[in-house]
Amino acid sequence: MIRVLVVEDSRVMAEYLTHIINADPDMTVIGAACNGAEAVERVRCEKPDVVTMDTDMPVMNGFEATRIIMETVPVPIVIITANCSSSDAKYTFMAIEAGALAVLEKPHCLSDAQGAVGAAEIVRTVKLMSAVHVIRRWPRAATGKKIKTAPHSSAAPSACRIVAIGTSTGGPPVLRTILSQVPRDIAVPIVIVQHIAPGFLPGLIDWLSKDTGFPVHIASHCERLLPGHVYMAPDNYHISVRGDYRVVLSDSPHENNMRPAASFLFRSIAREFGGSAIGVLLTGMGCDGAAELGDIKRAGGTTMAQDRDSSVVHGMPGEAIKRGSVTQVLAPDGIAAALTRMLPRMQPPQPASAGGTR
Repeated sequence: MIRVLVVEDSRVMAEYLTHIINADPDMTVIGAACNGAEAVERVRCEKPDVVTMDTDMPVMNGFEATRIIMETVPVPIVIITANCSSSDAKYTFMAIEAGALAVLEKPHCLSDAQGAVGAAEIVRTVKLMSAVHVIRRWPRAATGKKIKTAPHSSAAPSACRIVAIGTSTGGPPVLRTILSQVPRDIAVPIVIVQHIAPGFLPGLIDWLSKDTGFPVHIASHCERLLPGHVYMAPDNYHISVRGDYRVVLSDSPHENNMRPAASFLFRSIAREFGGSAIGVLLTGMGCDGAAELGDIKRAGGTTMAQDRDSSVVHGMPGEAIKRGSVTQVLAPDGIAAALTRMLPRMQPPQPASAGGTR
C-alpha cells in the first residue's frame, strides 16, 4: 500500500485530495498537513511514500518545505497548486529545483468532467512518483551558480541548423541543467515541447531564463526563430518549424494524448531540416516523440535520449531507445557536452581595420 501525505492549507481541497487518493485501492492517505512546517515534521516522523505539496501556505511555503525535506529525509514530492501565475509560480519552480518531481494543477471544479480528468491525472502521477528513487539534496552554498561558457572553438562549425527537444515529467530541472551548460553564443535556435499543466509555462520560462542566461520565449505563429534563443510550444498548440525557421502553430488533434506533442515537432524537424537537425528526448511518461525521433535519425540527423539512471520517468526516452530511434544515450551533463561540441557558434565581431581609405 502506497502511503501518501497531503500538504494543503485549504480544508476543502485537502478533503478532496484525500477522497480521490483513498479511492484508489493501492493508495491510502496517512494524514494531511496544513502548512510546510507541519509537513516537514510529519515526513520526519511518519515516513510517507509520497507527498502532495501545495506552494502558497502560511507559516512555511511549499518551496521551503520541499527544500528541507529533500535535504533531510528525501521523499517523492508532487506539487499540486492553483498558483500558476504571479510570484507564486516562482515557488513552484524553486520547489522543482529543490527536488520535487512533478507539478500539477488543482482542479478548478471538483464535480464536472474536467475535474474528473484532473483527478485521474493526480492519482496517476502520485502513484507513479511514489516508485521513484529520490536522493538527498545537499544545501547550495550560494543562491545562484556561475555559468561557465566554453571558449569559442576555431574548428569547422557543425552542419547543425536546429535543436528540437521533447520532455514531460521531470523535464524542467533537466532542461535547466542542459541549458546552463550549453554556450550562450550557439548559432542555432532550440525548440522545446514540455508537457506541463496549462498556465505554468510563463513561470517555467521566467525560471529558465533567469537561471540559464538564455533568452527563452513562448513561440508565436509565423515568428522567425533566432540563433541562440530558446522557444517553447505554447499551451494547447502543436508546434512545427519550416525550413526558413518560421514557426507554425496548430490546434489539430492531440497526439499521444498530448497537445503540444513532441511527435508533431519532430516530424516537421525531420522533414524540413533532415541531417542538419539534432533531436533530443528527455525524461517523461508515455511514448510521445519516441517513434518520430526515429524520423530525424533516418533523415540523417543526430538523436539523443536521456539515460535511465538520471530520468525521473524513463518512459519517453526508454521507448525511443527500444524502437532504435536513438544514436546516443546520455545523462543530462553528457547531452549538454555533446551539444556544446556539435553546435556551431556565432562568429565574434571582427576588429576594425587599423587603416582606411581616404
